[in-house]
Amino acid sequence: MPMNRIQFQPGLSLPEFTRRFAQEAQCAAALEQARWPNGFRCPRCHSAAHGRVQGRTRTLFQCRGCRRQTSLIAGTVMQGTKLPLTVWFLAIYLLSQAKTGLSALALSRQLGVSYPTAWLLHHKLMQAMTEREQRYRLDGHVQLDDAYLGGERRGGKAGRGSENKVAFFAAVSLNADGHPLRIRLTPVSTFTTEAVTRWAQASLVPGSSVSSDGLACFRGVTAAGCTHHPTVVAGRKPRELPAFQWINTVLGNLKTSLSGCHHALGFRKYADRYLAAFAYRFNRRFDLAALPKRLLVAAANCAPQPQRIIRAEARC
Repeated sequence: MPMNRIQFQPGLSLPEFTRRFAQEAQCAAALEQARWPNGFRCPRCHSAAHGRVQGRTRTLFQCRGCRRQTSLIAGTVMQGTKLPLTVWFLAIYLLSQAKTGLSALALSRQLGVSYPTAWLLHHKLMQAMTEREQRYRLDGHVQLDDAYLGGERRGGKAGRGSENKVAFFAAVSLNADGHPLRIRLTPVSTFTTEAVTRWAQASLVPGSSVSSDGLACFRGVTAAGCTHHPTVVAGRKPRELPAFQWINTVLGNLKTSLSGCHHALGFRKYADRYLAAFAYRFNRRFDLAALPKRLLVAAANCAPQPQRIIRAEARC
């Protein structure tokens, strides 16, 4: 069997990461470049003219037009943090290079911080991934399926009626050779034609060709300007359905990743972030070495996420 070059690409090694980002000054310079790639711009008046003032903990950028002072982390997902940038950068590196993700407990051990601190940092970075994923839509040939996260609770309902299950749409776009390009994983409150239409309008480029099973609600993609090609599965096993090979593979990998990495996942509240984090890494798998830098850019452009927002219940 030939070697899968995507699977065996080198990525960014830990010694190389340490060489680049072992010092606070190195991290500050990288964050400044990620936040203002064309140079500093005042968030109030958008002036480029500025000076630097040494604050109590970090350098402040002072606009020469309106005199506003701006911290390097103000307005980013890191706003208000007491952690050194080196800890944030190490978290970004670990989360981006872990193919199956990383639990908050494992992250706390790697970073040398408390579990609550690691949990909050983890969710802030996953929120940055979530917002980045919302910018992209699938096009071309798309395989679509309905799926659930979570399992039944003791004494609760079994099957699709379980109180701990979260419904979501899973879709994968394929290239001309039939290989997967991007995926989209979106929690929903229920599987209805209207829900599919809303999802397709937000997630698919009009004109896409969508393949799905015979679930009636999937015809809602046509209202979003896409063509629909249903296949009645009638109890057949996945290996008997080559038309759905990649969507079944993605769902299998997703559930293996979540069950192997997270043992106390709050499906009802945080499914959107965990699904988006999986999709974020999958969709950028072609250049693993660039993933830490791309996640840094996402974090620098994500609005502040205080704990009250992070812990607010997500709604489908």
